[in-house]
Amino acid sequence: MTSYAGEYRKSLDDPAAFWGEAARAISWNRKPRQVLDEENAPIYRWFPGARLNTCYNALDRHVVAGRADQAALIYDSPVTGTKRTYTYAELLDLTARFAGGLEACGVTKGDTVLIYMPMVPEAVIAMLACARIGAVHSVVFGGFAPAELAVRIDDARPKVVVAASCGVEPTRVIEYKPLLDEALRRAGHRPETTVVFQRPQAVAEMGPQDVDWRTLMTPNAVPPAACVTVEATDPLYILYTSGTTGRPKGIVRDNGGHAVALAWSMKAVYDIGPGDVMFTASDVGWVVGHSYIVYAPLLAGATTVLYEGKPVGTPDAGVFWRIVDEYKVNAVFTAPTAFRAIRRIDPSAKLLEGYDISSLRTLFLAGERLDPDTYRWASEKLGVPVVDHWWQTETGWPICANPRGLEDLPVKAGSPSVPLPGYDVQVLDPLGQPLGPDQEGAICIRLPLPPGTLATLWQDDERYVSSYLSAFPGYYLSGDGGYRDGDGYLFVMGRTDDVINVAGHRLSTGSMEAVLAAHPAVAECAVIGVHDELKGQLPRGFVVLKAGVETPGDQLRDELVTLVRTEIGAVASLRRVDVVAALPKTRSGKILRKTMREIADGAPVSVPSTIEDVSVLDALTPVLRG
Repeated sequence: MTSYAGEYRKSLDDPAAFWGEAARAISWNRKPRQVLDEENAPIYRWFPGARLNTCYNALDRHVVAGRADQAALIYDSPVTGTKRTYTYAELLDLTARFAGGLEACGVTKGDTVLIYMPMVPEAVIAMLACARIGAVHSVVFGGFAPAELAVRIDDARPKVVVAASCGVEPTRVIEYKPLLDEALRRAGHRPETTVVFQRPQAVAEMGPQDVDWRTLMTPNAVPPAACVTVEATDPLYILYTSGTTGRPKGIVRDNGGHAVALAWSMKAVYDIGPGDVMFTASDVGWVVGHSYIVYAPLLAGATTVLYEGKPVGTPDAGVFWRIVDEYKVNAVFTAPTAFRAIRRIDPSAKLLEGYDISSLRTLFLAGERLDPDTYRWASEKLGVPVVDHWWQTETGWPICANPRGLEDLPVKAGSPSVPLPGYDVQVLDPLGQPLGPDQEGAICIRLPLPPGTLATLWQDDERYVSSYLSAFPGYYLSGDGGYRDGDGYLFVMGRTDDVINVAGHRLSTGSMEAVLAAHPAVAECAVIGVHDELKGQLPRGFVVLKAGVETPGDQLRDELVTLVRTEIGAVASLRRVDVVAALPKTRSGKILRKTMREIADGAPVSVPSTIEDVSVLDALTPVLRG
């Protein structure tokens, strides 16, 4: 093992040397001559002038190196009763064929392709196929409603949309094609073609611009595509932060820095190498799915498990243990919510007794704060190290973690451990001055950010700088608050803006407020995130009605909940809306959302001196605590 402290210090003292060495793990068409371009700071570029292909690094090179018959992707779908293993040679063949199909649809290097699919192998194939021909993919989570999908279509302006006919849940089938058709009706941009992967659970009706996936994949229908060489600084994908209001923020990930960082993280953080098996229970619509279901395991030459199901109910709370046993999984990565759900149904872990999980070396949890009770339960029942780690859609890979491949550091419950090499994490006061141990402030990262983090926002450098880099010059603003203790361990205490974390999914309360405010009966509203034992946070809505509105309370609440579900999607999890007489505000008109949240969570309440009318808050308190 390499010393964590030594590697961390090296990465900050000489980032060019550190990441130049890490870049040797990647196959380049033109090797890097320059590691870091600082000319346009605060927008930095990694490995300018170098050239590569990400799909080649994820698939072709492993076949060339003799891993053709090793399992690359294991598909396990208890909701459809389907299991299939794809070797590296098979996955390469399917990817090259679909890439050829995209080329036949007119997709060329630099074009965008939007992917709207559930957890099926075809989603992975579509992502890799885009990378193969230098197209930029944007995966949109299948649960998103037409309104959210439409704004992403208008922003990414895809030449082609790749969609499945449906998604399959434990108790229902969700038809995707009608949702996509409605999104296309709303969108101003019109893609040239929609490729539809038909699933037997719900076959979609095809239109004149629609092409069946099977048609493109018919042997000899189109020639398989070769890898297209791209610049290291060219975009690989766009991933939209969920629930943003107005124009969405499209996080841009480049090809070169992304490949180097993810390959490094697999070895240093997850201790996973060629031939190992990694099971990441997430969705390809989220950053975790991009990084640690698809790209990182394949870049490392490992086997990745693609799971279509839930942690409980498909069929029971022992399904994770079944997967570990059946596929000899070495590392599991999921959200704390999953383990809270498993624990709630099987608190004694009796379902674990029927499975052999001796292959499991580490459990990784991320996406939200890991509460100490869940940490202790998982540690006790599994008997393996439980690693909490913290990162964001924007960073693409962990900011803080216990680096299992470098050094097995002590674990502190409630902390994602220490900053990883490349991340100069600081806790700043409102004036931008670094704070000392145990002092809470804004968690920021000194620039430059390491490779693999967001290069910019899609076609909007100015917004990238104003959103992330302008609050504290020379720093990236994480949007989270917290503190570091005397040993350098970070404690993340929560969001500093209006984004809440529901079961690992970051959702904007502002977008929900916009939907509620659109109801003709609503005069004003507020949405806050309140603590929930299972999902970490849940949104609660509060509305003030317009004068003279006589809509019955229960009917209105149902209408508002349905409206949010329709416009944002079920992922919003908004189930409670209270009608109130007034909302507490400051004299300047700002709604006291933080104070409302503190009351609802039973936390110490800080009422600002600028409150306009304290009686409004007093009247609302019983509702918040109810």
